[in-house]
Amino acid sequence: MASGSGSNLKAIIKAGKSQKISSKVVLVISNNSDSGALNTAKKNKIPAIHLSQKKFETPAKFNKELLRLLKKFKIDLIILAGYMKIVSPEIIRKYKNKILNIHPALLPDFGGKGMYGINVHEAVLTSGVKKSGATVHLVDEEYDNGPVVLQKAIKIGTRETPETLRKKILRIEHNLYPEAIKLFEERKISVKSNKVNIK
Repeated sequence: MASGSGSNLKAIIKAGKSQKISSKVVLVISNNSDSGALNTAKKNKIPAIHLSQKKFETPAKFNKELLRLLKKFKIDLIILAGYMKIVSPEIIRKYKNKILNIHPALLPDFGGKGMYGINVHEAVLTSGVKKSGATVHLVDEEYDNGPVVLQKAIKIGTRETPETLRKKILRIEHNLYPEAIKLFEERKISVKSNKVNIK
């Protein structure tokens, strides 16, 4: 599920083609009809569906259609790749510990409301911390709160700008997301007391 350019989607598809992961992307959903992710899906002959809450009378009807699609395409793992909408508690409960998100900072720092895109990198640099990075985490009912699956950190340069930091962290994301998916494929992930254990 993506809202923007879909660069993480491209990285995941590439990881599948190079056999770094065995998972297949079988469906791409976007709330944005102009999303690059939908175009990427179409180029790779993956079903691409524009699904916006604005098209539905109520959130319940939207959730019903989303669940129908997830069931129809036999989805095992939901990957949020720059999806700019909150996933409803109903979906999260139905796919408990089977929804992943990637965040461009070292959670729990620099997460929460308003912490997306370039805003994150601006906040990181303003704070004066020496490191940033990317986090793959399980999605729960609180924003950017679910258990961390993987993190990778980098040092922040003395002349770093929000844009240079964004580019560096995107490169990390493109490697980290397939790594996290592979852990699920190999059944190396277990969750106890809201903490991820890797075998």
